[in-house]
Amino acid sequence: MKKEVLANGLTVIYEKFSGRSVVIQVMIKAGSNHENSQERGISHFLEHILFEGTKKRLTNREISNEIEKIGGDINAYTSNERTCFYVRVLKKHFSVAIGVLADILQNPLLRPEDIEREKNIVLKEIEMVNDEPRFYQWILLQKNLFLKHPCKNPTYGDVNIIKGLTKDKILKYFNKYYVPNNMVVSIVGDVNNWKEEMKKYFIAPKRILAKAEVVLEPKVIRNNVKVEKRKITNTYAVWGFKTVPEGNNDSYVLEVINGILGRGQSGRMFTEIRSNRGLAYDVGTQNISEVTFGYFAVYATVDKKNVNLVKDLIMKELQRLKNIDENDLKEAKDFVEGDYLLDLDDGQKVADQVLFWEQLGDANKMKDFVPRIKKVTIKDVGRVVDKYFNNYTMVVLEGK
Repeated sequence: MKKEVLANGLTVIYEKFSGRSVVIQVMIKAGSNHENSQERGISHFLEHILFEGTKKRLTNREISNEIEKIGGDINAYTSNERTCFYVRVLKKHFSVAIGVLADILQNPLLRPEDIEREKNIVLKEIEMVNDEPRFYQWILLQKNLFLKHPCKNPTYGDVNIIKGLTKDKILKYFNKYYVPNNMVVSIVGDVNNWKEEMKKYFIAPKRILAKAEVVLEPKVIRNNVKVEKRKITNTYAVWGFKTVPEGNNDSYVLEVINGILGRGQSGRMFTEIRSNRGLAYDVGTQNISEVTFGYFAVYATVDKKNVNLVKDLIMKELQRLKNIDENDLKEAKDFVEGDYLLDLDDGQKVADQVLFWEQLGDANKMKDFVPRIKKVTIKDVGRVVDKYFNNYTMVVLEGK
């Protein structure tokens, strides 16, 4: 892995990766957590609107076709902590890919007519998320699990704020965060001229960055339950527990716990709730460890009458973690290792991991993940259960 900071402050990380393709992914260290109360949804909106035209490529089609006509992929995503744009092409088209990404990130037109049209598209996307219980249950969980941390606000934003977006508001946010010294580029592939190409295309000047606000999230001291009634057949329930950000020692223990409880069809939650009792079709766990927040969740889609029974079974399984043996621990560690390393056979996922760990402080830490997992002990698991799994936030989308 090679790292270069250009004169304008842009950080470029190159990871040599054999194969025909090259992936270029640009991270802007700004997501929904960085928005103030009058900006909610603007990060996600920018992800959309930057594809709508530049000074060189006037339309969405011109931008996308430049990559798609050579068989490549171009896309983007927004999260709480970051916004990323990426291109995957044959490595012989490396220069084309760099040029397109640099163009949309440095020369957007932000035409008022495009903004108005894109508002309708984003609002439809929000409606789609809210209409689908499997998506909306996670929005509802974060909203109720966190009290002060901005991750309680959905990445898609606030409908009224999106309706009121103007070119001036968008440009102000763009100029604040879309600057070279707030961006990191990961290049994953086998190319030789990556430094020269980056210097050629990414020419925007360095700017002064605003300091990020640090939010202290209060500890959970009691259980919290939120129920929303829906005109649906099934009931969707999630139990969430506030934990720690990635990099904290306990985050690795939580990954192992996730391996015990939630791996595929052999995890303990699936085995007990679906295989043994037939109480749910969709059941599992998630461990979310981000840059500034973390939570562990158990989810199940059940009949309304069985919610409390499933809750009791989940709490029982969490406490059973205190009695795991060495074989349980080894299987969970092997699962986490395999799941993590198999993902890294995909160049785009490597690019994404490079940026994630760089935002945490050092991209090289991605190579320490598996060794840290292997150090987790049975004692660590019991300690973490006692520390984080005493009080839950339960959200329920109650069906008929």
